[in-house]
Amino acid sequence: MLLFFENEARMAQRIAQAAGQPCSQVHCHQFPDGEIRLQLPADLPAQVTILRTLNRPNAKLVELLLAAQTARTLGARHLTLVAPYLAYMRQDIAFHAGEAISQRVIGDFLATLFDAIVTVDPHLHRVASLREAVPVANAITLSGAPALSDWIVSRRKQPVLLGPDEESAQWVACAAARHELEHAVCHKVRQGDRAVDVKLPKTEFSDREVVLLDDVASTGTTVAQAARLLLAAGASRVDVAVTHALLDDHAMLALHQAGVGEVWSTDCIEHPSNAVSMAPAIADAIRSLQANLHGK
Repeated sequence: MLLFFENEARMAQRIAQAAGQPCSQVHCHQFPDGEIRLQLPADLPAQVTILRTLNRPNAKLVELLLAAQTARTLGARHLTLVAPYLAYMRQDIAFHAGEAISQRVIGDFLATLFDAIVTVDPHLHRVASLREAVPVANAITLSGAPALSDWIVSRRKQPVLLGPDEESAQWVACAAARHELEHAVCHKVRQGDRAVDVKLPKTEFSDREVVLLDDVASTGTTVAQAARLLLAAGASRVDVAVTHALLDDHAMLALHQAGVGEVWSTDCIEHPSNAVSMAPAIADAIRSLQANLHGK
């Protein structure tokens, strides 16, 4: 069974239909003081999957704590977390004395609750694998790059794919290889959360359609700066494709004011820019996990 929370009902229904399994809502009531009360289905099967994408994660982590431990008491013996967006992955070392290494703390916390995890394009830097960040028996990483690549080539003819910084190189290379597209990455120096310096690579952009592609966009600052530079370099148009759209209305406005045309994202986080669904790939991962468990 797939369990979901109310604001992720559409994604849950798509995954459950693709996986060929039932889904049921976790009912959540919030008291005036901010505490919550959860109610799960009374009888659960041995294998349960909980869907919770972890944008705006803090309250959701408490929900997962209550839901996972309650599911165990109701009969679930194997719990899988499907977190299409996995929060707290960027801080994998202490940059200053006394800093919390958030990835390690949250990863260990999730591993105490779940036996397996499925996520999409986790924002890992100095950690080689998802299992190092979330030490569970089965840690599955999917990528939105192939689906975004398919979408891009259906909308643009021979575009240049450009990563806004060096960290985006893996996703840009994956998307470009799928359709043999030209690709490159920018050089970025971050001055703060909303201040960056971006330098374009030595690529000819004049009269070219360019798609800026990355795993996540939040403030949009880096992408907007890259878009302005591309248009100044003669690009005929600049669009944006991201796996995880954390962009609020202000960030979207900033992108369009910088000259960005279309913004496309996967449905890992519900957003007006959603263009492609990761539900089929997530459903395949769930079926694969369950098949391996039955094989044992």
